[in-house]
Amino acid sequence: MNAAIRAVVRTAIYHDIAVTGIYHGYQGMIDREFVDMNRRSVSSIIQKGGTILKSARCLDFKTKEGREKAYNNIKSQGIDALVAIGGDGTFTGAKIFSEEYDIPVMCIPGTIDNDLCGTDYTLGYDTANNTVIEAIDKIRDTASSHNRVFFVEVMGRDSGCIALSAGVGGGAEAILLPELNSGIDDLLDEIYLAESRNKTSMIVIIAEGDKNGGAYNVAKIVKEKIPHLDIKVSILGHLQRGGAPSSFDRILGTRMGYIAVNELLKGNSKATVGIRGNQMVTTPLEEALNTKELKLDDELLAIANIMNK
Repeated sequence: MNAAIRAVVRTAIYHDIAVTGIYHGYQGMIDREFVDMNRRSVSSIIQKGGTILKSARCLDFKTKEGREKAYNNIKSQGIDALVAIGGDGTFTGAKIFSEEYDIPVMCIPGTIDNDLCGTDYTLGYDTANNTVIEAIDKIRDTASSHNRVFFVEVMGRDSGCIALSAGVGGGAEAILLPELNSGIDDLLDEIYLAESRNKTSMIVIIAEGDKNGGAYNVAKIVKEKIPHLDIKVSILGHLQRGGAPSSFDRILGTRMGYIAVNELLKGNSKATVGIRGNQMVTTPLEEALNTKELKLDDELLAIANIMNK
């Protein structure tokens, strides 16, 4: 997100447009947490994870009274357009706010789950993948040394993008995804097959939203079915959400911030910026919010199935 913030600020300044940063998102609009930004404000932030402007949930913004207060505050500050970075909640708030007060908005998709419509990749997804693969590599050293089966749970309540990509990239022996109805019997078959080929250690990747109940529950069931296995569970949790962004995410964030400002200058509004192939595109917020886009690549699923065998 910092790469996108930096690009928005510097692109706007290049066009002689003043920029105001808003701390804590919509909550900051209500609480008047404004800061004037210049080129120096965004120096040395492209390598940092998270966001220098912070983030917060804002229940008040869901009310008409809260949005009215936010609008009066930003108008008194001289703000006449918004660039918002976030996910579904951010997009929904931007859409409603723009419709109520006719203020131009452009949204940038930022979520490690990669589950937003209108873009092949969301900000943070590639960095999270790299973090997970690095963790898998380290866990595999222990698994191989001690002949263990590790169940590694990654983020993805409704999306299996991280689990699938990191599972393939990390050479996992099995992957469980929320979008698929992979049963325990299928997993047991994979483990039996691996054992028949004299595999003494395995890595199983499980998305947190998998229908079988998460890594601990799956591990418990497998242990009951195959008692001789030495099973360990590792929940990667929030370490997936931090750290220095990858080169891909830095460049993507920069491109998205640049495009967001230029689209606003062209008069485009109520849209989200995205990347398709290697081309930057915009998608109307209405479409982005109301279209469910399956991000699991069929080819990658087929590859995972073959690599696991």
